[in-house]
Amino acid sequence: MRNFLSPALVAVTIVTAATAGFGQPPQPPGWAEPYGEAEQAAGRQVFLHHCLVCHVLRRGPRGYGPTLYGVVGRLAGAEPGFPYSDALKKSGLVWTEDNLRNWIADNAALVPGERMPHVSISDPAEQVYLIAFLRTLKARPGEAAPR
Repeated sequence: MRNFLSPALVAVTIVTAATAGFGQPPQPPGWAEPYGEAEQAAGRQVFLHHCLVCHVLRRGPRGYGPTLYGVVGRLAGAEPGFPYSDALKKSGLVWTEDNLRNWIADNAALVPGERMPHVSISDPAEQVYLIAFLRTLKARPGEAAPR
């Protein structure tokens, strides 16, 4: 008896292998980093073009807006020393990826009464890239945040 693969089985195998990972939901916390260096680099460019005018990437002296260092996972309106709006402080939001994506797209819709002047980033790819970059802005275990 001869071993052979049907053309349909070969096609399904190739398509499955080629599309593995696309359209998959984000991995739960504690799993491997869901974003690669390319997404993070693209996100840095989005940050430089849209966010750097107001936000800094380190702790310490701030820009017009609060630092975004450590923003992913932080309670909204909780970075010490920044005069957040009452609306944001009372929102109870935690900066999860979904909340960041909604904020980036339309902060006034997410938190009515928020006073951040903002040019919305409506491109879903740019939102993903920016969040991938923001996730890199954290201290390594046992390392203090830069000042």
